[in-house]
Amino acid sequence: MDEKSHLRTKFKSLRRELDIKTISAQICEKIRAFDLYKQAANVMLFYPTKYEINLLQLLDDNKSFFFPRVNGLNLDVCPYSHDTEFKKSSYNINEPCSTPVSHEILDLIFVPALAADTSGYRLGYGGGFYDRFLPLCSNAVTVIPIFDEFVLNALPIEEFDCKVDYIITNVKRLTV
Repeated sequence: MDEKSHLRTKFKSLRRELDIKTISAQICEKIRAFDLYKQAANVMLFYPTKYEINLLQLLDDNKSFFFPRVNGLNLDVCPYSHDTEFKKSSYNINEPCSTPVSHEILDLIFVPALAADTSGYRLGYGGGFYDRFLPLCSNAVTVIPIFDEFVLNALPIEEFDCKVDYIITNVKRLTV
């Protein structure tokens, strides 16, 4: 098993022991105090799985929200409204059924991760979707919301791995 696969298994197991609801609320509070979030008009969230940070309470804020939808090897940017229907994908993730729009509309993108490092690299789920998507969104600020304990000094990185601009945890915010 390679190092990234081992780390994925480790962090998936560790996060099952955390109080995700409380930590998610703490992270949402930090996000709402984040100037770049306050200024952003068009924000891309991700629909959380059972053990991921849940940012859905942000949907009550006065912004336009978007969610990703897998389209082959790429991600589509789909607008959200309170009547948007979601369906489970082949990856067992809720994805919006709305018609995709251009990624260029996005000001801020929240990126899911199993772990992150202090340089802004993330350990994703291994599909490479965000590593292909984020370089297309050079005008958007990128943020990983993550459990504070899951920010490491360094992760194994490969040439296609993309850095993010910020990491927000339940304890602090890092500019990377």
